[in-house]
Amino acid sequence: MRNYIYICLSLIAMTSCKKEFLDRYPQTAISPQLYFKTESDLNLYVNGMLSKRGTSIYVNSDEQSTDDYATTGNVRMKNMLSGNISPDNTPSFWGWSTLRNINYFLDNYSSANASADIKNHYAGLARYYRALFYMDKVKVYSNVPWYSHAIEASDSASLYKASDPRTLIIDSIFKDLDFAANNVKESVPTGTPGLWAVKTMYARLALHEGTYRKYHSELSLQSTATRFLDLAKSQANDIIASGKFSLTPNYGDLFVSQDLNANKEVILNTIYDVAKQSGSDINSVVSANYEQSPSRDLVQEYLMADGSRFTSIPNYQQTLYVDEFKNRDPRIYVAFMAPGFVRLPATTPLVPLLSAGFTGYYQKKGYQNSVDPNIRGGADVPELRYAEVLLTYAEASAELGTLTQADIDKSVSLLRTRAGIPTLSMATANANPDPVLANKFPDVTGANKGVILEIRREKRVEFAFEGRRYDDLMRWNGGKVFEQYPKGMYFSGLGQYDLTGDNIPDIILISRAATIPPVDQRIKNSLGVTLVYYRIGTFGQSGSIPLENGETGGAIVTGVAPRTFVAPKYYYFPIPVSQTTQNPKLQQPYGWE
Repeated sequence: MRNYIYICLSLIAMTSCKKEFLDRYPQTAISPQLYFKTESDLNLYVNGMLSKRGTSIYVNSDEQSTDDYATTGNVRMKNMLSGNISPDNTPSFWGWSTLRNINYFLDNYSSANASADIKNHYAGLARYYRALFYMDKVKVYSNVPWYSHAIEASDSASLYKASDPRTLIIDSIFKDLDFAANNVKESVPTGTPGLWAVKTMYARLALHEGTYRKYHSELSLQSTATRFLDLAKSQANDIIASGKFSLTPNYGDLFVSQDLNANKEVILNTIYDVAKQSGSDINSVVSANYEQSPSRDLVQEYLMADGSRFTSIPNYQQTLYVDEFKNRDPRIYVAFMAPGFVRLPATTPLVPLLSAGFTGYYQKKGYQNSVDPNIRGGADVPELRYAEVLLTYAEASAELGTLTQADIDKSVSLLRTRAGIPTLSMATANANPDPVLANKFPDVTGANKGVILEIRREKRVEFAFEGRRYDDLMRWNGGKVFEQYPKGMYFSGLGQYDLTGDNIPDIILISRAATIPPVDQRIKNSLGVTLVYYRIGTFGQSGSIPLENGETGGAIVTGVAPRTFVAPKYYYFPIPVSQTTQNPKLQQPYGWE
């Protein structure tokens, strides 16, 4: 969600020209000497920079590329894996108008008639936004031009400069974050970032860069990873030590609350209120066959209620849908519409719809189970929450090799205790690393291999469907994970199946060669409900649900075309050819030359 609070004059001042490389608003539209006069001016301008993800954490095209989802959408990583991305047709992330707005403020704010600490507060927020802007660019291109001031149209040397190295960009980002962490105030208007939100993002970005450098040899920066892991641990520890935050007792409350402002876990809240024309209703997107559907792989990563691995169960890949949800980590029932879920206004349990291209699983997180439009559209979104701080602290400590059981007890174990499952033992995890996770992340080695894998599990489970998986896979050098098509529900073959958990069949799978009988001739179950019929085939056969082995069963298949992740090339996107033609000094990222 974007909250733009600019008054008319500042809107005029920030109107963009059509030049694509560096979008520029006309500085002559309003004189900075006339506008940047008071604290109110600074506040209005900086609030106009506020940009939050809001409900997009639950519906995100990048996440649809990961092992958390199957997707029918035309998402960028899917196109990359199919070899359909080039500098000629790449999606462009080369916009610079946001940076122009930020730098224009930083060039002019100091003239305001306000105390130094007030001016530094707003400058800190602007530099925080600049850090976020540039980190997004680094994630896509690695090397980009660094601009610390608004560029004039006459300054062709700056407009058409070469990209600066990643090291310079990152150092500049963390200088901005240092300034922000030392100057942004703790007390800020509700829904806007204050000191603790700044420090949470500081820790997130430091962890990203530290792990990225550690696991990406193409950068030749492994020896510098420790610096950023230390920063991540330090910032996270500051937040923990402040004692200002704690986990909310009921995990599920975080995603259905109409007001998260007083929630002690929520560090930054996105507020929705239908009465104020700010609605959050995404029910039709997250709970139906609309582009994205949750993957079976994610279901399997949740632990059992007793803390054991689901993937350690013999023949776990042949577990039927209803049995997959028995005795699991309770967080699975917050993320998924599990068997028995009654979706209002219905009065009976939901029978998942099977459809080609989708998995059969339904996402619950982000869904508001109500028929009241005010409730459906008024649920707040926990933009930043304390659980992430705990996991950042644990992961940074594990990657640094400093992790102790005491560190786990004050981080990961708090999350597992909240969920109602056994806590994590460092010794046990390291003595017996999960072979499924180890196969997924072969780069994880050393004495802390087992516990690092468990922390990664915890991150995936705790933040399932909250927009964190794509970045995690990219920073962990997990490109090969993108190659696998997510699978759906498992069926042992033709026949009747219970999908609601009452031991009464709801659907029937028949041969693709068979004819679905007229409605009045279809089988009814013991409740007198007519079974839903599906014809079964293999992928690509129209009019049927594709299973791995066709009529003899298997998991639902969502794709079969070859996917290849070319490393390190596909960890980056090419700069659009229109930009490199205009500015030949720009160099393409790794492999895109």
